[in-house]
Amino acid sequence: MSGEGRPSGQRIDGTGLTVAIVHGTWHREIAEGLLAGARRVLAESGATTIEHPVPGSFELPVVAKAALEAGADAAVALGVIIRGGTPHFEYVSSAATDGLTRVALDTGKPVGFGVLTLDDEQQGLDRAGLPGSKEDKGAEAAEAALRTALTLRAIRSATGPPPASRMWASAIPG
Repeated sequence: MSGEGRPSGQRIDGTGLTVAIVHGTWHREIAEGLLAGARRVLAESGATTIEHPVPGSFELPVVAKAALEAGADAAVALGVIIRGGTPHFEYVSSAATDGLTRVALDTGKPVGFGVLTLDDEQQGLDRAGLPGSKEDKGAEAAEAALRTALTLRAIRSATGPPPASRMWASAIPG
């Protein structure tokens, strides 16, 4: 299972963070499971959340970017793409993945990636955090967004450049 090796689920303090949950509405049962997991993690963290439903996964990047540019500290992108008999799956999966990566890099803000790319519906049910699911990818995406937002906050709050002795310490043979 792809969840092997994931970090332990310690509580994350998201107090003071605003996180946008941008979520597709296709494949309702799976999508609602992902959304419930993300909501739970963000509520437990104390972060403020704003939700933006979108028609499908293709629309996630543009709405995530708008939410981040409007002031959100992070976004959690949730979607479900199930392979069919046409190349549509590859186009939408690639567009969502590439688009969300670009949004994170262009805005300098994290996007938790909770877009499931599946061969069949059962794979989604196994990952949606529903009763009987093996994984909770909505929760994992929210945790990733929170942890990355906190890391970026710490980096950006550091005052000035590090002392030269620390900057070059790794280059000095020891």
